[in-house]
Amino acid sequence: MRICIAGAGYVGLTTAAALADFGHEVICVDMEESKIESLRQGKVPIYEPGLDELIKKNVKKNTLLFSSQVEESIRDYPIILIAVGTPSQEDGSSNLTFINQVVEVIASTTNVYKIIITKSTVPPGTNEWIHQTLVAKGINEDLFDVVSNPEFLREGLALWDLYHPNKIVFGTKTSRPIKELKKLYVRGKAPYIFTSLTGAELIKYASNAFLATKISFANEMARICDAYEVDYADIAKGLGTDPRIGRYFLNSGLGFGGSCLPKDLSSLKHSALRKKVETKLLDAVREVNDAQIELYLNKLMTELPDLTEKQITVWGVTFKPGTDDLRSSPAITLINKLIEKGCRVHTHDPMVQLELPGVHSHTDQYESVTDSDALIISTEWPQFLESDWSEVKSRMKGSIVLDARNCIDEKLVRRQGLVYLGVGKQ
Repeated sequence: MRICIAGAGYVGLTTAAALADFGHEVICVDMEESKIESLRQGKVPIYEPGLDELIKKNVKKNTLLFSSQVEESIRDYPIILIAVGTPSQEDGSSNLTFINQVVEVIASTTNVYKIIITKSTVPPGTNEWIHQTLVAKGINEDLFDVVSNPEFLREGLALWDLYHPNKIVFGTKTSRPIKELKKLYVRGKAPYIFTSLTGAELIKYASNAFLATKISFANEMARICDAYEVDYADIAKGLGTDPRIGRYFLNSGLGFGGSCLPKDLSSLKHSALRKKVETKLLDAVREVNDAQIELYLNKLMTELPDLTEKQITVWGVTFKPGTDDLRSSPAITLINKLIEKGCRVHTHDPMVQLELPGVHSHTDQYESVTDSDALIISTEWPQFLESDWSEVKSRMKGSIVLDARNCIDEKLVRRQGLVYLGVGKQ
C-alpha cells in the first residue's frame, strides 16, 4: 500500500516507521523543512526505544521517505493518514488548525479516489466535519472515504503497541474502505472494532478519560490510607487481583501528565459542554490530579517547614520513565513550586538535561544530591529504584527522601538512616 503520513511528530513518526516495516511504501511529510532535513540525515527529534534503528532500516530499504513537499505527496498517494498535532487552547478545546490545513490540501488536490485516515486525536464530530467540508468544496463522495483510526500508543512502548495492538479501531461512514483498512496493520490476535466516525473518536477519549480516572482514584485512596496509617500498596494489590479492575494505572504519586491525558480530558469536557452535558466525574478527576503537587509539598514541609534557601534535589523530570517528554510533566510543576518557595533546585534525569532558570542539572545521579537537604523522586526511572542509598546518605547534607511516586523500598532507605516520606506508605 502507498501511504502518505501528514505530520512528523510523535504519532506520525512511530506510525510511519512501523507501517514501512510492515511492507508498505510510506512517505512522511511535514511543513517544517528543518525537521524533514534532520530526519533525512538520520536524526530523530524524539526519543522512543527502537525508533532510530527502525527508521534507518526502512529508509535504507526505500520503504520510508521524508518530504516537505506536502501538496505533491498528498496529491500522489492514494492513502492519506493525518497525524498532526491537536494541542489544547486556553478554553480547553482542541486546536484544529493543522487538521484544517491538511483538509484544505486534500480538497485542492483530490481528483482520484483516496482513503483519508485521521490518526490524530480529535473532538467528536471532527471526522464528520472533514467529510462534509470535502463535499462542500466540490469533491464527489465517490472520490474519498474518511476514516477515524485513533492511536492507543504508550510513550516508551509505542513500537510494541504498533506490533502487538490490543485492538484496532476504525470508524467509517461506509463499508467501502474496510477491505483496504484490514491490510494496514500487523494484527496478531487483536480484534477489529468497526464503528461510526464519531464512535471511534469517543473510544479514544473514553479510554484516556478512564485511565486518568483510575490514577486519580488511586491517589485519593492513597490519601485515605495515609490518614489511617495503612500501606496503599496493599490496597493496590487487592484491587489489582480483581479481574474487573486490573492492576494497571493504580499506582499513586504526583499524578498524570504528558501530552495525552490532560489534553484529552479538557477536550472531552469542552465537547460535552457544547452539547450541554455536565462532566462532574471528569472535573473531579482533574481536581484530584491538580492537588497532588501541593499534597507532596506539604508532606515535605512536615520535616522542612521553611524551604527558603534549602537545596532540594529532584530525580526525574520527564512525565514518565522511558521517554524524554516534558509536556505537562508533574515534575516540572513541582520544580517550579519549589523555586517559588525559595529553594535551590538540583535535578538529574537519565534522558534530559533540564534547562530551566534557577535549576542546576546534573548528568551524575549521585553528584546531584551532594549537600542537598532533601531528595524527591518525581519520576520512577528503574535506576532510581536500585539506588545505592548509603552513597546517597554520605553525600547529602540532610536526610529526607520524599518518594513522590511511591516506587522505592522504604526499608532500604530507612536502613541507611534516611528519613523516608511518602503518601500511603508506612
